[in-house]
Amino acid sequence: MNAAAVPPAPAAPAARADGPRATTRTSVALLLALTFSTGVADAVGYLGLDKVFTGNMTGNVVILGMGAAGADDLPVLGPVCALVAFMAGAVLGGRLVRGRPDGWGRRVSLLMLPVAAVLAACAVAAALVPDVGEEGAATVAVAASVAVAMGLQAAVARHVAVKDLTTVVVTSTITGLAADSPLGAAADQPWVRRALAIVLIAAGAAVGALLLQAGLAWGLGASAVLTTVVALVGLRASRG
Repeated sequence: MNAAAVPPAPAAPAARADGPRATTRTSVALLLALTFSTGVADAVGYLGLDKVFTGNMTGNVVILGMGAAGADDLPVLGPVCALVAFMAGAVLGGRLVRGRPDGWGRRVSLLMLPVAAVLAACAVAAALVPDVGEEGAATVAVAASVAVAMGLQAAVARHVAVKDLTTVVVTSTITGLAADSPLGAAADQPWVRRALAIVLIAAGAAVGALLLQAGLAWGLGASAVLTTVVALVGLRASRG
């Protein structure tokens, strides 16, 4: 008796065309710029928005755990709202790049524009609403809004698929740099890219802390401007 024929698995849907892609070198440069921008936004969030990370969700999980235990009066509501908002932004980003080919294309550049717009709106709110920066709903709302933008950015960066450049966290980058070093596995690695990501997120945090001395709006505005520049450069590069 012949075995029953197994029907072939359905073919995966083909990725929809999205125009020319930016070169890998350009994609790396744009993602590094966004990493710097995230450092700025995270410094503003932690120092100016009641100890809430807007991009580094690992930090929020740790703060949330300590805050829930009542340690040092750390916040709970802010990190929870930022986590939920970040995930919502990431869901939206994943939805909007679904079915598109990997790499930095026109769609990726266009999605950076709403990220910049949200950051700009938060900068305006920080400049005009007196309660932003104090404990309360206004501060939580601004932190959550920035987190939505960072979640969208992170999902889009993941779609670009450049290893070790998530733009929002460098823990895996530090691990790879150390593990693949001559003292570790002695494996070939993109050490320049990894080192730059670490340095740039730290430099962004330093710049954010300095800008915070002039006001919350300055750091958020700087991130908005830089993200806009990244979007425009990406659009030009992805046109071929």
